[in-house]
Amino acid sequence: MKVSKIQLAKEAFKHKGFIQKIPVIARMIKSVMSKGGYKPELKNIILPGLVLLYLISPLDFIPDWIPVIGVFDDLALLALAIPMLTSEAERFIAWETSHQTDSNISEAEIIS
Repeated sequence: MKVSKIQLAKEAFKHKGFIQKIPVIARMIKSVMSKGGYKPELKNIILPGLVLLYLISPLDFIPDWIPVIGVFDDLALLALAIPMLTSEAERFIAWETSHQTDSNISEAEIIS
């Protein structure tokens, strides 16, 4: 059974609505890069980034030409990285909601 890395990635990305969270992840990365932006847990950003680099690189710990176990290392890394990235995206959504300000509301004084 020959399965490409692209097919495996497509299957893994279906995990818990990962595809729907891609725009959130892009906003999160933009916020992380800006001054005073979101401060993620580094392990939840660095590890998925390293997994992505591993998946697109031609080097493998277990070569893909070995049946079944050749793609198992790729699947195991995706199974580790995707939940980390989605949980960080959910934390970012909560942070983003708490830091949004309504531009139509100005300072007011309560008079009793």
